[in-house]
Amino acid sequence: MDYVWPCLFAVFVWWFGTALVFMLDQLPRHTYRRTMLGATLMLGAALLCVVTLSERTTMASAYAGFACGVLVWAWQEIAFLTGVVTGPNRAPLPEGTVGFPRFRAALSAIIHNELAMLALGLVLLVLLWDAPNQMALWTYLALWVMRQSAKINIFLGARNLGEAMLPPHLAHLASYFRRRPMNWLFPFSVTGGTVAVVVLALAAVQADDPYLVTAYTLLAALLALAVIEHWFLVLPLPLDGLWTWGRPASTPQPAPLRPQRNEPASLPLRP
Repeated sequence: MDYVWPCLFAVFVWWFGTALVFMLDQLPRHTYRRTMLGATLMLGAALLCVVTLSERTTMASAYAGFACGVLVWAWQEIAFLTGVVTGPNRAPLPEGTVGFPRFRAALSAIIHNELAMLALGLVLLVLLWDAPNQMALWTYLALWVMRQSAKINIFLGARNLGEAMLPPHLAHLASYFRRRPMNWLFPFSVTGGTVAVVVLALAAVQADDPYLVTAYTLLAALLALAVIEHWFLVLPLPLDGLWTWGRPASTPQPAPLRPQRNEPASLPLRP
């Protein structure tokens, strides 16, 4: 049970947290001010908790640090999906844009969010510098690395792009995605993530300290879920329903992606 409960906790936070953020960002736009106010209060409480727990190394503090790292991450996710922190470019990708101009336009569409992620990571680094309990920082870094990997894989091309999870005001971002069965980075992403999972799992098995057992198991479970999410990108199955159960019935769906030059024209596009 030393390993089961941390795994179950990580799965619950991953699934329920993602679905809750998605549900909030699908509400009418007039609710976003209250959503961001609540998210900012949550962020402040999480950072205060991070400082309070920084000197404690117990099983409970490992769970709490993990939860705080996820809450800090959730702030930038909510800020991005509500459209508060995205980027100066809010237009669809012009037809025929490829290569570096496509990359530059895509980066301009999300650069403010990228800077927000960096800023929050630096805040955690400063708060937890040399602290015994750095669980929140490592949780945030694991989410950051795997999310960046997923973004790049979607940019390079994948089968399931998750465009159904974009709220209407961010539907233009789907034009920067590329639909392919797979891309060259995908094998490296899943291999690197899997190796990290194995290393953390072995560290959890070999650890004697309950704090370390819990911390390593939580991180291993989180990275395992991130690897599974990467596989979702290429599986020939519509898996967005894992999180879109909270979508209001009246929410419009993003327009289908237009085929790009290097896509197989026969590949069906999901609505």
